[in-house]
Formats: sequence, C-alpha cells, structure tokens
Amino acid sequence: MVKTAADYRAFRISPDDTNYMACVFDPIGEGVPFTCVVEIYDVGGKTPPNSHQRAHEMFFILKGEGRAHCDGRTVELRTGDAILLPPTSVHVIENTGASKLYALCTMVPNEDFAEMIHAGTPVALDDEDRAVLTGMRSP
Repeated sequence: MVKTAADYRAFRISPDDTNYMACVFDPIGEGVPFTCVVEIYDVGGKTPPNSHQRAHEMFFILKGEGRAHCDGRTVELRTGDAILLPPTSVHVIENTGASKLYALCTMVPNEDFAEMIHAGTPVALDDEDRAVLTGMRSP
C-alpha cells in the first residue's frame, strides 16, 4: 500500500486543540492494527496530559523544536530525535520553537486513537504542512 501527501486527511481532535494530525495509516483507512500520523503543533501548541493503557507511542521529530514531559521527566526534542512512551505513562509533547513542530507519531496497538482522531474536525493542510510532508523546503 502506498499513499502520498495528497492522500492524507488531517483532523483536530478538539476545536480548542493546538495540534492536529495528518493520518498516514490507521485502522479506519487501511485496516491496520496501529495508528501512524504526522502530528503538527502550532507555535506554542501542546497535547493535553494523556496516557494509554496498552499502547506504546513513538514520536520522531521531522521538523522543529519541542519538549516532552513524561512521568515527571522532561527532555528537549529537535529534528531527528525520537522518543518512545510506554503504556500508562502520563505525557505531554509541546512545541517550544518559533515555527510549527512536526512529529511522525505511531501508536501500537491503536487503542481507539484513530477513532478519536477521525471523530474530530477536518483541517486543511497549508503550504508549509504540504512542504514538510513532501520533503520540500518550507516557503
């Protein structure tokens, strides 16, 4: 199965969220047992504190600068860094940079993550998002 950046649909889970997800592969679209998205954080954006009962969640920073908080520990994140969060850990990822933060995020197993994403509000990807997703230089 092959998809291009033009195939990705993006959603903001809650209207007040400062991050949104471009779905790459998930159980709803492709019937796989995991969820893979590019999570895009607005400047100053972050996830609410959250945890997953059974799922491991991995973030690979594609572009930008951020910070991860997990069970009382804080680490800085930059392009090329990766972080793996174990089940039951309470975590937050935040954008600390001057531009958007882009992270490839995979959750295994899905644990209803894709369903929550697809139930959100559709978001149109902008020129910068498309440039990052296609590997082109941002405008």
